[in-house]
Amino acid sequence: MNLSLTDPAFLFPGISLLFLAYTNRYLALANIIRSLNSNNDDHDSDNRSKQIRSLHLRIILIKYMQAFGVLAFLFCILAMSFLVLKHQQMGEILFVGSLVCMTVSLSLSLVEIMKSGQSLKIELNRT
Repeated sequence: MNLSLTDPAFLFPGISLLFLAYTNRYLALANIIRSLNSNNDDHDSDNRSKQIRSLHLRIILIKYMQAFGVLAFLFCILAMSFLVLKHQQMGEILFVGSLVCMTVSLSLSLVEIMKSGQSLKIELNRT
């Protein structure tokens, strides 16, 4: 494989957009959790605790999504640095590492999306 300097650069816009999407999901969940915690209605306490557990898991998933996204970005930058320094093999290894981290981040995102459907089901079962 012969990797050029511009190949890893193609990941930069995608990674930036993912960070924006992940941050928006995190902020939305944080607002929902704050809202649930401020509601002191005792007759829905079982439902509220189920929702908070589900939201807690989703927050953890988003944290790991962001962490693997950061690693993907760092590996991509390192890959470009090694390619500039004419260390082709190390640049290729780091680029593959970046792709692996991005794949893990996207896979965790898929799991979080599936969990969001379960959270909505908990809310619908309340009525």
